[in-house]
Amino acid sequence: MATTTVRIDIGTLPDHLDRSRPSVVAEVVEAALREGGIKADCSDLFSHIKIDLPTAQLAAASAVLVDLQLI
Repeated sequence: MATTTVRIDIGTLPDHLDRSRPSVVAEVVEAALREGGIKADCSDLFSHIKIDLPTAQLAAASAVLVDLQLI
């Protein structure tokens, strides 16, 4: 199975997400993706949120990320 990694800079997070708590943001993103039927692994790294997901689900994941105002 092919995997895609999406990285979102913590500094670009919208105001409704707490930039000072990136681990919580990663959990929120992972939960939203899971609710959308997407099996993803989200984690916070020093400067960004890292999202690993099956490439076949990239389009669906993009829709969820748009709803969260991340892209």
